[in-house]
Amino acid sequence: MKATGIVRRIDDLGRVVIPKEIRRTLRIKEGDPLEIFTDREGQVILKKYSPIGELGEFAEEYAEALSQTVKHIAIVCDRDTVVAISGASNKEYYDKRLSTELEKIIESKEIYETAGEIKPIRLILDEASSEQYVTQIIAPVVSQGDPIGAVILASKESGATMGEVEIKLAETAARFLAKQMEG
Repeated sequence: MKATGIVRRIDDLGRVVIPKEIRRTLRIKEGDPLEIFTDREGQVILKKYSPIGELGEFAEEYAEALSQTVKHIAIVCDRDTVVAISGASNKEYYDKRLSTELEKIIESKEIYETAGEIKPIRLILDEASSEQYVTQIIAPVVSQGDPIGAVILASKESGATMGEVEIKLAETAARFLAKQMEG
């Protein structure tokens, strides 16, 4: 654990303010859920809660089934990181921070597909460019009106195309994952 040197008092309602600098660094926004942990030494640990991350193995199996069906890369992510990947190197994507372009698409709650003038975007923050992708479909996962992640189909193979079937598969997967969060 890293000390910040910041000390805050608990108010009469039991609240503690997390400093703006820390919220910005950890990408914690107003309304974001935080999970609370304690340890034997009396430490209280706050962790950004990821409902999709809770699906863990299920999300991995879902990504694998999607990838095998469409023969493209299949990714399941929450609002911050990739939680499941199939059809590409785990090391390249898994647990990596999302690009700001992808975050904006998730926030928009609209399906993004590359076609015509719409070009592929960077998926991971530290990717050099989006030029490695030939085609992408991004379907935000929206649970109870809130964007909580996305299902992504992508291809790096020259000449690869995606159409209505892939769009419907990504959209169905996103809705299914959203239902898992609600149920």
